[in-house]
Amino acid sequence: MPRPKIAMIGAGSLIFCKTLTMDILATKALQDSEICLMNRTKPKLDKMEAFVKGVVKENKLPAKVTATLDLRKALDGANYVINMIQVGGVEAFRMDYEIPLRHGVDQCIADSIGPGGVFRALRTIPALAQMCSAMNELCPEAILLNYANPMGANCSALGRLAKVQFIGLCHGVQTTLDLISRYVDVPKDQVDFVCAGINHMAWFLALRDKRDGRDLYPILRKNIEKPEYYVNEKVRAEVMRHFGYFMTESTGHLSEYVPWFRSSQRALDLYCDQPGFGGASGAYFNYCNMLAEKYKTVDYLATESKKIQRRSVEYCSYILEAAETGNIFRLNGNVRNDGYITNLPQGCCVEVPVFVDARGLHPMRIGDLPPQCAALNQSNVTVQQLAVEAALTGNPEHAMQALALDPLTSAVCTLKEARDMTREMLEAEKQWLPEFEGKKLPAKPLVEISAEVKAVDVPLDPALAIANRFQELAK
Repeated sequence: MPRPKIAMIGAGSLIFCKTLTMDILATKALQDSEICLMNRTKPKLDKMEAFVKGVVKENKLPAKVTATLDLRKALDGANYVINMIQVGGVEAFRMDYEIPLRHGVDQCIADSIGPGGVFRALRTIPALAQMCSAMNELCPEAILLNYANPMGANCSALGRLAKVQFIGLCHGVQTTLDLISRYVDVPKDQVDFVCAGINHMAWFLALRDKRDGRDLYPILRKNIEKPEYYVNEKVRAEVMRHFGYFMTESTGHLSEYVPWFRSSQRALDLYCDQPGFGGASGAYFNYCNMLAEKYKTVDYLATESKKIQRRSVEYCSYILEAAETGNIFRLNGNVRNDGYITNLPQGCCVEVPVFVDARGLHPMRIGDLPPQCAALNQSNVTVQQLAVEAALTGNPEHAMQALALDPLTSAVCTLKEARDMTREMLEAEKQWLPEFEGKKLPAKPLVEISAEVKAVDVPLDPALAIANRFQELAK
């Protein structure tokens, strides 16, 4: 069999690309792969190429390592494509966080939902469209693994654009399961679970102990009320109290997806008072900015060991291993909703259990989510779908409408304020938004009702007419 070609798109993401590449090289079934590193800029690409070639040499591996600035060259003949791009980098991310904050929208993570998530989608989806077009031509049998956020909007776009198999990958389910394991005092590998919903808002629908079949939810609900547990899980605990199920993602991230925890200072003080990703304003931007500043003067890869070690928890290498060997691997992944969750829209992005084997990806049908869970998911799906429409059409009105319907933004902004914020962000980030070139978002809506228009004489409802007549008689 010819060696598989793995195209790593966005290889300038030094920390993450290094993690995934080391995982691939630590997997016996993948050690003879061709790893093609692709990035838009050369300095980081050169560093990553030198590091990976050093790993291959030091560990005496048969892998082949190439690097290119040309997307089509990287994709040509690829068996697997791993996407890690971040259009605009930290400079755009700063605007995603700071501009909304001036308009009263306080974000903790700002990369998946809210104004930050919408604008990251507007920057990223045109690049995904270019990638899909090239893949459809150059590697139509490949599997695309997407790590780029905003996962929900990006995978909704891929569902419309990609002819290849694709899956969006996030580690929210694994890391949440680590917590649940501790909260119920059952080893992680002994917890049987079903988790489904949308990215960063997937619900643990069932939790059981594999050893005796016990339902673990009563234990989780009881323990989460203990102060030492609740203090770390305020937002997730509150959502479970009122909606019945535990959800993926941290307090800081989840607080952005719903309207109740960041829309006032009182709510922030009550539920988002933990440092860092526990809810602090701008936590993820500040972290990314710190790393960017640090690695301007420090070569991150120069201090990293080239010795092959144990694989990380990231799904990537396990998916590729299953596809190459036929050994079945189960994960939770983001896919196009082709009937997998029946009370969320067809074609949107859903996160469901997925099995991988030599024939590719096999998502699992869940059916209906509990209606209250589907309703919370739908509030985010609507924003994602409008963001996709804006990115693919270049219609600034859809961008504004996505922000206006965002749960957190709508809790703190009027429609005019949402429009003003969108206008400011479109102008500030225009260098990364070519699809909006020459298209301005008006300060006022496109359609206004003339003050001269008279009220239309509409016949009253018969019951209302009778009631009005009785009032006249009573007088």
